[in-house]
Parts: sequence; C-alpha cells; structure tokens
Amino acid sequence: MITAPGEAGVQDVEPPTAAAGEVVVDVARAGICGTDIEFYTGEMQYLHEGHAQYPMRIGHEWMGTVSAVGEGVDAAWIGRRVTGDTMLGCQRCERCRAGLHHVCAFRDEIGVRNGRPGALAEQVAVPAWALHALPDAVDDASGAMVEPGGNAWRSVDAAALSTGDRALILGPGTIGLLCALFARAAGAEVHLLGRPGRSLEFATSFGFDGVWTEADLPDLAWHAVIDSSNAPHLPARALELVEPGRRIVHVGLAGSPSLIDTRMLALGDITAVGILGASAGLEPTIAAYADGSVDPRPLVAATVALDDLADILAGSRPPQAGAGPKIHVEISRQSPRPSGASRQERP
Repeated sequence: MITAPGEAGVQDVEPPTAAAGEVVVDVARAGICGTDIEFYTGEMQYLHEGHAQYPMRIGHEWMGTVSAVGEGVDAAWIGRRVTGDTMLGCQRCERCRAGLHHVCAFRDEIGVRNGRPGALAEQVAVPAWALHALPDAVDDASGAMVEPGGNAWRSVDAAALSTGDRALILGPGTIGLLCALFARAAGAEVHLLGRPGRSLEFATSFGFDGVWTEADLPDLAWHAVIDSSNAPHLPARALELVEPGRRIVHVGLAGSPSLIDTRMLALGDITAVGILGASAGLEPTIAAYADGSVDPRPLVAATVALDDLADILAGSRPPQAGAGPKIHVEISRQSPRPSGASRQERP
C-alpha cells in the first residue's frame, strides 16, 4: 500500500471476497505503471481532484487465475486465466449504456480511483463483466501487458493509419513503444522521437524505420502523430508536424497544462483525439499477442517480488534489469496466516 507521498510497503489485510456479480482472482503477475509512481510521489492528478486518497492499494496492469465466484457468476470462470478492465463504470448511466463506461462519472478504477483495491496483491476482486479470458498462447508476462497494450491499440486505431502511412510516435516509453509495435503491425512506416538516453537507445533495438531526437528529426510528411509523452510542449509540436487533414492522438499526460493553437487545428482540418483507458482495446490486444503480430515481452526489463515494490516505486532499478521500460511483479501465494489475511501492497 501507499500511505503517503514517499511511503509504501507490504502488509497483511483481509482477503477479498466475491460479492454478487464479482470474482476473486489469484494474481500471478502485475506491472508497475507511471501512474503508480505518480501516486507514490503525490503528483497524480486524482489525488488533487479528490478521486483518490491515501492509504491506497495500487496495481491496474495484471493477470491471474479466477479462484472464487460470487452470486450470479458462472462457475465456469473458476480456474481460468484472465486479465480485466481497469475502468469500472456504474453500468446504469447514459454513458455506460452507450458503451462508454470508461468515462462514466461514477466509475471506479482498479488500483487508481475511488479506493478500489488494486492488483499488486495476492488477490483482487473484479466484476465478472470486466474479465477477459487469456488463451494459452498469451503467457503471464504478456497477460500483464494487456492493459497498457489496450491503450496503445486504441491510440493506433484512433490514428486511422493505412498501409504505407508514416507514423511518428512521441515518447519511447511503454505506451509509445507499444504504439509503435501496433502501428507497424498495421502496415505503417514507424518513427519514434524521444530524448537522448537509455530509452531512445532501447527503441533502436526494434528495427523501426527511424528513431530521432528533436534536434535531428527529418522533415518528412507525418500522416499521424501519436503523443505518448509527458512533455507539456509536445502536443503543440504534434500539431505543427502532422499533415493537413490527418490526425494527432494524445495518450500521454503532462504534469502541467499543454496548450495548442486551435487556429492551426481548424485551418489544417486536423482531427485531435484523446485516449483514456484501454477498455475497447483489450480484446484486440489479446488477439494480437496471441497471434504474434505484437510481442510485448521485450519491454519487460525485470520481474521482482512484491517485497521489492517499495524500492521500485522510490526509483530503484533492479541490478539485473534489462533496457526495457517495464518492471513486473511476480506474486506467489504465501502460506496461510492465522487470520486468513491476504498479503497486499500496503495502503
């Protein structure tokens, strides 16, 4: 759990139970996201808007096996490997009825919003409607990459790329690299832009058509620009770079407001799309991982134990870590405790 900015650890809590319509999942693997880091540092916007508060149990990139079902849930789920939607809409409002549960005003978000316990724990409770089964072809590491992959899939889908189009991805982090992989799978010519350093050097290992800094970016026609960075000046730069009549997609969030000139947007007949959440991209992502058209596993730099989580949140990098941007936590069930408590990443 995270108890305050800069304070996190592991503790025993009561295990979750499967309420009506829910299941309990034994978590096998979970990823650490930039959002989790922002909760640890206290920078995450939800903390300042009242949508999240300490103590909190983080973790929204996960996979595991269903171990219990609640009333009204098909028992056939038990024993199935699954991942799940982070965005849990109320299922009653106009947005939810229109298939927009990820922007429901009353939504919970697993490990993120309204105190819904996250999956950096031995077990997590999830509504059955939010589950997505994982085929055998998707291993545990890939299963825990479905949630970030869903964000990337939606970003590339929103870019409306055609075969042979030239796409520029801003920011070579986890989402940016996944966007690049999905764009390449869609037949696009793929370029990435980032700051000099380890992340950009790692991006070159994928054989994309170009990997650039702002200083050496070539003057090419960019048929789509996807901003997956946290740099406040890049949304405006994306608008300057994209071809008229094309699309810019914003999936990255800066820590301070970004400004664009809407005159350029209108006069260029440019479409700007914002992406929040992976919901509609989860199934296509699972399919792409299963058929091998996208392989997210090279992005995982290291897999650590739950006890190592606080150090990772504080900025430590495992000594055995590779060059990738993602750290995973492998969660093994502990021996039963006298209280029957479940071991969780501490709020």
